[in-house]
Amino acid sequence: MPRRGEPLRKLGFLTIGRFDVDDPRPGMEETLEVIVRAEQLGFDSVWLRDRHLQPGISSPVAIMAAASQRTSRIEIGTAVIPLGLENPFRLAEDLATVDILSGGRINPGVSVGIPMQYDHYKTALYPESHDLQDFSKERVLRLLRALRGEPVSDFSGTIGIEQFTDRIQPHSPGLADRVWYGGGRDSATWAGEQGINYLTSSVVSTEGSESRDFATIQGEQIDAYRSARGDGGRVSQGLVVIPTDSASDDQIRRYTEYAAGRFERTKTPQGPRGMLFSPDYVGTSDELADQLHEHAGFQRAEEVAFALPFTFAAEDYAQIIGDLAEHLGPRLGWSPAP
Repeated sequence: MPRRGEPLRKLGFLTIGRFDVDDPRPGMEETLEVIVRAEQLGFDSVWLRDRHLQPGISSPVAIMAAASQRTSRIEIGTAVIPLGLENPFRLAEDLATVDILSGGRINPGVSVGIPMQYDHYKTALYPESHDLQDFSKERVLRLLRALRGEPVSDFSGTIGIEQFTDRIQPHSPGLADRVWYGGGRDSATWAGEQGINYLTSSVVSTEGSESRDFATIQGEQIDAYRSARGDGGRVSQGLVVIPTDSASDDQIRRYTEYAAGRFERTKTPQGPRGMLFSPDYVGTSDELADQLHEHAGFQRAEEVAFALPFTFAAEDYAQIIGDLAEHLGPRLGWSPAP
C-alpha cells in the first residue's frame, strides 16, 4: 500500500481517445501515439474509456488490437466496457484474439447495468429483445465462463472437413484472471467474491456509507473488496491528477480553471444513488504527492490509473503524461519499466 515511504507498484493513465466527428482518423492516431509514448516513458499501463454515440472510443478492443502491434510491453486496459451493449460470447472471442496478439497484455475492465441513454437507441441495438435483456452481473459471469474455456456449445466434432469445438476460440490462458470490474461498494464486494480485479474511478456512490467524503468512501470500497477477496487480486485507483512541473503559465492557468469549473459538483452527492465526484488535483508533483499520500483511496491501492481530462489539446496531454512519469511517479516511489 503506497503510504508515505512505500512505493507505488504500477503507474498508468486513462484516456478518452477523443476525435473530430468529421475527420476521426487524426484523433485515433493521436490515441495510438499516446500509448506508444507511454511505453517509452516506462508506464505500466494505459486504459481506454468506452464511449458510445460520442466522439470517443466506441470500440476499445479494436484500439487495443492496433496498439498491441505498435508496442511490446505496456498493459492495455478498458475502463470500462459496458456489457449492456455487448454479447459476452462475441466479446470473449475478440478479447482472446487481441490478448494473444498482444502477448498477454490485455486488461478488460467491464461494468453492467442499463446502458446510458438506452431508451433512445434500444431498438437499433436489440430490435426484438430490448425489453427482455438481462443487464445484471450475470453478463459478467457469462464473459468469465467463456474466457475461462468453459463449454458454450453442446457440440464438438468434425462435419465434413470443418472442425468445431465446444469452447470459445482462440483460448488465451490467464486472460480471465485479468478481468476487472468497476462499481460501488456492493460491486467491490461482489468482485472480490468472484475473484476478479477491482477498478475505482473519480466517481463513487455514497450508498452504504455514512461519509460524504470522497476519499473516505473510495477507501471503504477498496477495503470491502480486500475483505471479500482475501488474498490476491488487483485494485487500481482512479483520479484526475494533473502535474504542472513542466507546464507553461498558460497551461497552468487553463488547468486550474478546468478544475475550478468542475469543483461545484464535488460538494454534494447527486442523483438517486448519491453519486459523489472527486475534486481534480492540479499542482506540482511535490504538492500532488503530499495530497495523494493523505488520500484514503490512494493509501489502499498498489497501482493507479490517473484520468486525463476530456477536453485538452495533444500538447497538454504530452506534458501531463511526461510529468506523471518523470516527476510525480518517482515522488510516489514508482520506478519506470525498462
